Amino acid sequence: MAQRQLKLGAFMRPISIHTGAWRYPGAWPDANFNFAHIKTLIQKLEAGKFDAFFMADHLAVLNMPINALKRSHTVTSFEPFTLLSALSAVTERIGLIATGSTTFDEPYHVARRFASLDHISGGRAGWNIVTTSNPDAALNFGLDDHMEHAERYKRAREFYDVVTGLWDSFADDAFVRDVESGLFFDPAKMHVLDHVGKYLKVRGPLNIARPVQGWPVIVQAGASEDGKQLAAETAEAVFTGGGSLADGQKLYADIKGRMEKIGRDPEHLKILPGAFVVVGDSVDEAREKRALLDSRVHYDSAIASLSVILGTDASGFDPDGQLPDIPETNASKSGRQRLVDLARRDKLTVRQLAQRVGGYGGLSFVGTAKTIADQMEEWLVGRGSDGFNIMFPFLPQGLDDFVDKVVPELQRRGIFRKEYEGATLRENLGLPRPKNRFFEA
Repeated sequence: MAQRQLKLGAFMRPISIHTGAWRYPGAWPDANFNFAHIKTLIQKLEAGKFDAFFMADHLAVLNMPINALKRSHTVTSFEPFTLLSALSAVTERIGLIATGSTTFDEPYHVARRFASLDHISGGRAGWNIVTTSNPDAALNFGLDDHMEHAERYKRAREFYDVVTGLWDSFADDAFVRDVESGLFFDPAKMHVLDHVGKYLKVRGPLNIARPVQGWPVIVQAGASEDGKQLAAETAEAVFTGGGSLADGQKLYADIKGRMEKIGRDPEHLKILPGAFVVVGDSVDEAREKRALLDSRVHYDSAIASLSVILGTDASGFDPDGQLPDIPETNASKSGRQRLVDLARRDKLTVRQLAQRVGGYGGLSFVGTAKTIADQMEEWLVGRGSDGFNIMFPFLPQGLDDFVDKVVPELQRRGIFRKEYEGATLRENLGLPRPKNRFFEA
């Protein structure tokens, strides 16, 4: 049996998820909103044979107090389709994945944007389906309240059906462009969707030819019960929050098991937990880098970040006491539960938990190229993941360290490619091209 191969995405919006990244010595403070810098970074990722560049878009500034927001490098960033379309012109193989909200957008808009990006990039687009957890986003779209969590996922499931149906509006060979007869396309190979559902009403057809990949790759994030079921039914890649290897194995088995129950091939979905990676020439050096980075997080930012993920204002909690019981909210359920579990397991005070979250509190690999490769290989072989969505600690050096030091070690072990397998994101991820539901048996 062929050795399993890691798949690697790069979490690049924000450029670094760590709150202190822009303050690290030698970092680019404006990296999140500087096209020249981002162009350099994606070309380095492509040289390192990364599968994809991922933009986690937001539809509002983060819902945190102004004293924390004023310290955040994420307050300004590019609209994803504008940026990814520009980046497609300066790259050739790396995938281009962006968030598209199923709560605050319309399926016709989403279908057009991703189909366009897929054609412009030659088949490298991916759609990260999100229901949008930030309640402040509702205020930017004429609503006073955020849609309830379970209801958001029901709408998302219907939204997926509509978008993929719109991508199948034309058969692959519909556009004959016969100059002699004057026939541009065959009307028999155009399908009018005419969808009428509980949440959506869309006639169609889409006014764009079928995407190069058939459909852009379907990506999802989140690990709530609703999220896992949606992933099993629809996703081809899942970006998860990282915990222990045991947690990863449990989630991996859960989602893949759900796929088997509904008749989907588990190999047609890649589970890629987020991994924050700090590389040093020694383990001690890597730990020193992480400590310096964490020291650049202001407490205002730390407690605000904790509040956002918990979905509850934590500013009034006793900083030196234990985390109190957190009520159910309309925010991300999996993210909140991960923090509650972490606080209980490690017996962290509110201050300690906030400091960890304010930097980055999820799965971290901090060490040498060899020790990091050891851990990644353990996750891959142990079926805790199919790869990782890499989060870089600071830019550009943190990214350069990974590409120049960790990637060659993974390649030496035979668990990561030396060359891209194909020209499209699907080919590189090892995913089949979906058949057109209206024009293929």
